[in-house]
Amino acid sequence: MRYTLSSPVNMHYTVDLNCDLGESFGAYSIGNDEAILPYVTSANIACGFHAGDPAVMRKTVQLALAQGVAIGAHPGLPDLAGFGRREMAITPQEAYDMVVYQVGALAGFVQAQGGTLHHVKPHGALYNMAAVRPALAAAIAEAVYKVWPEAVLYGLAGSELIKAGKEVGLQTAGEVFADRTYQQDGTLTPRRQVDALISNPAKAVQQVVRLVKEGRVRSQQGPDVVLTADTICIHGDGPHAAEYARLIREALAEAGITVQPVNGRSA
Repeated sequence: MRYTLSSPVNMHYTVDLNCDLGESFGAYSIGNDEAILPYVTSANIACGFHAGDPAVMRKTVQLALAQGVAIGAHPGLPDLAGFGRREMAITPQEAYDMVVYQVGALAGFVQAQGGTLHHVKPHGALYNMAAVRPALAAAIAEAVYKVWPEAVLYGLAGSELIKAGKEVGLQTAGEVFADRTYQQDGTLTPRRQVDALISNPAKAVQQVVRLVKEGRVRSQQGPDVVLTADTICIHGDGPHAAEYARLIREALAEAGITVQPVNGRSA
């Protein structure tokens, strides 16, 4: 990925706070969606491939609508056992088909309950693959545009996915992470590395406030990476996700940063 110094700083100090939710399925319960929803402004709901199932999708949409949270589809690779975090050898056509299928399903549940789909954010390995592979990114962006052209496409800030979304005519939101470390090229540190996750809440808070106010994050190699932070991700499957969400929401308010959905109302 290539990064530029053009408009890196969010001068109005507004940002969206999103979380991956609806990841339970069948007899398995993952995360604490009800505890997290009061602190976020956008929910990325699993669509049944990497996690989730029809009943969970319906219930999570209902919870998000009740909280006034913007709802997004969170399509992933068909890998329940690996939680969608293992790369798969897929073609751009296969990626297109997977995204059309999953976004259409989640959009149906949202419409059935009187809501409107707000955004789409790929999950896990699909997200990371699309960040650096132009053909895959283009296929995903086209799938989103064909199914729901009004949707905002969430992707890693500065990535090929953001570029592809803009080229196809979608509104895009550059995403940064509270609980992940970065490489010098702007990619996330792979989860297989011991330094991939930030477990210290104070460090996570410091990272997100700096990203919003300065448009910069310190890479694992030392130099800063310049990024545009439109939305901040909190992972909902962590044991302390709700506490993280509360602390980050409070820290953003203390720093004078307004938290609201991308192009949405204040929350």
